[in-house]
Order: sequence, then structure tokens, then C-alpha cells
Amino acid sequence: MELAVYNIKGEETGRNVSLDDSIFGIEPNDHAIYLDVKHFMAGKRQGTHKTKERSEVTGSTKKIKRQKGTGTARAGDIKSPIFRGGGRTFGPQPRDYSFKLNKKVKKLARRSALTYKAKSDKIRVIEDFILEAPRTADYAAFLSNLKANGEKSLLVLNEQNNNIYLSSRNLQGVKVIIASELNTYDIMNASVLLIAESSVDILDNMLSNRKQ
Repeated sequence: MELAVYNIKGEETGRNVSLDDSIFGIEPNDHAIYLDVKHFMAGKRQGTHKTKERSEVTGSTKKIKRQKGTGTARAGDIKSPIFRGGGRTFGPQPRDYSFKLNKKVKKLARRSALTYKAKSDKIRVIEDFILEAPRTADYAAFLSNLKANGEKSLLVLNEQNNNIYLSSRNLQGVKVIIASELNTYDIMNASVLLIAESSVDILDNMLSNRKQ
């Protein structure tokens, strides 16, 4: 698959880049995408939820009434879960939600997500550019030139660029990421995928079948 390379003004440069069909033209695997997105979201969960059990709430441990002869159900101390203010039974406890996912499944998921974007014509290859200073207006104009303003966009750079990052962070639905950190969730969450020209080779090296 070949795509035209655009500049920051939204004009074609006259150059084309070839996208590897083993990355951008496979048969998508929806289950792999599901697993990788679930893995990504689970890893972001703090898991710090906590309620107090009967041994942790404040209160006396004295038996509140005699065992028999009261005409009511037997009861222990006031911290019992059946009483108001008592501990909670089987409440949430701190836990780690992350789980292991094989590297090959992650690669398959990213290739599948990229294939979906390529098939729906939602990928634009941009020639490498820099911003002299962090200005939100410059980045907004860049998106407008590419007809990507008002949509969720993901810009994939070959390396960290603070000026581009700072220029984009105040815009809603806009994200900038480096190629080595590209993940399935961000690909699927974006409406338009903007890939810097120099990032194409990085993606080839990361996701090509030759690396498996």
C-alpha cells in the first residue's frame, strides 16, 4: 500500500511511502484487539478500592446481649456486618488488575488496528516537521490544513518533541505519541492517524513479521 506524503500545510509533497502489507493489510483479528485494549486499560487501574471489615471498624468486641432468652436472633459484637456501622462482608480490597499478554498477541492487535485505519482511509503520512516554539494555534492550524480538526487525532513521531507536545496538549481529542509507545487502544480511539514519515520505518521494525 502506498500513501502520499503531506506537509504541515496539507499539501502533497510529491513523495509516496510504501506501507508494509504485513502490518497495514492483514486480516484483522478482533479478539486480539479486545485482549490488548483490555490489557492496556487494566494496567491503568489503580486498584486502591478498600472497605473495612469487622476487624477494622471501631467498636467494642463485647457480646451485646446474652445468647438465649431474648426472643431475637443471637448476636456477637457491635462490629458485626448485620448491624449499622459494622464491617462490610466481602467488600473490595486492594488488588492488581494487570495480567500477562503474549508479545505476539500485542503485535497482532496493533497490526489489526492499523489495518482497520488503513482500510477506512484514516491514515495520513506527514513529512517530519518541527515547531520553533510551543503554540497551540500553530498545531490547530496544522490539523486544520489536514482536515483533521474537530476529530480525535493521534500523531505518531519518531522521537519526543516537547514543542509539538506542548502545542497539542490544550486541544481536546488530540494526542501525540512516539512510535515506540504506540498501542492498540490509542490507535482504535483515534479517528485520524497522523504518522510522521520517519516513524514508518520504526513501525516496520517493531511490527513486521520478520521480527517474530
